[in-house]
Amino acid sequence: MNYPENVKDMINDFQFLTDWEDRYMHVIDMGKLLPSLNATEKTDTNKVKGCVSQVWLISNMSDGPDPIISFRGDSDAYIVKGLVAITLEIFSNRKASEILSLNAIEVLRELELDEHLSLQRANGLKAMIAKIKDYAQNALN
Repeated sequence: MNYPENVKDMINDFQFLTDWEDRYMHVIDMGKLLPSLNATEKTDTNKVKGCVSQVWLISNMSDGPDPIISFRGDSDAYIVKGLVAITLEIFSNRKASEILSLNAIEVLRELELDEHLSLQRANGLKAMIAKIKDYAQNALN
């Protein structure tokens, strides 16, 4: 696959982790490194619907016909906050058109996370990806 450099680096990092426990701990560690949102940012407007755990997502975009969109996010659960960190690594600081063309589910397969997520976490992750893609689509309209 032809992924952006930072996504390739993330995939390479995960390939060194040979068992699920190590991958799971790496996801949690990624979440711990993600800066928390402040309480005033944890609003219903920023909340991702469809997640069992609470997840908040904030976007900022540049001007122009194909703006660069950056995202910040947070969760109240360690593993989910790690999944937020992975999702932001995939999508943040990219042009809206690039966000729409990126296949995050394929990246999760490359990270070998897709088969280890509970159905609820997988659905929450899909809801977060859908919200990011909605931001990108709306930015192009």
